Amino acid sequence: MAQLLHALNQPLTGLQCSMEVALASPRTPGQYVEGLREGLVLTERMRALAEAMREIVDMEDEQDAKPETTELTGLLREVVEDLNPVADDRGARIVLMSASPVFCVTRAGRAEMTSAMFRLVDSAVSLCSRGTAVRIEAASGPSEVWIRIEWQGEGPHSALSRPELGLLIAQARLERAGAVWQRERIEGSETLAVHLTKFPSPLKFVP
Repeated sequence: MAQLLHALNQPLTGLQCSMEVALASPRTPGQYVEGLREGLVLTERMRALAEAMREIVDMEDEQDAKPETTELTGLLREVVEDLNPVADDRGARIVLMSASPVFCVTRAGRAEMTSAMFRLVDSAVSLCSRGTAVRIEAASGPSEVWIRIEWQGEGPHSALSRPELGLLIAQARLERAGAVWQRERIEGSETLAVHLTKFPSPLKFVP
């Protein structure tokens, strides 16, 4: 939420400046039209941020769920199948590199996990360069499992862009479910790693 509030300050300031300039002195009709266009762009950015903030608030108001076991490979396969047409339209591919079942324990149901992963992969597809692939791998270690998503980006994207907001919401959803989120950018190559618990936490008995 702090990131979203900080991001909201930029278009708000820009809109205020645009209106002050419009009122400062007489302008031509063309200048007024251009000012309105700039205002609409800034308003659209604020609307996207407000929608993201609303989603975060609704998420925080949800009841904490009991730990639930989820099989990730099958979940990711469904997400990839749903998003393949989107990737085709963009001239990209989604490659799921895992075949074996991978199980994890989260504080979210399968529907919530599917929604978070859909948002994550959809954003990665929007951010990747045309003609490249978004590669997804789920793997299991001794005490944790992880999902790694890699893609080649076209360049820096504004934190206000819808794909970046989608990643932020996915991050909030996954962290609420108990995941640890890591993101790395190296020369246009981006990697997201989501670490999840493999086993439920030990029960604590109160005498």
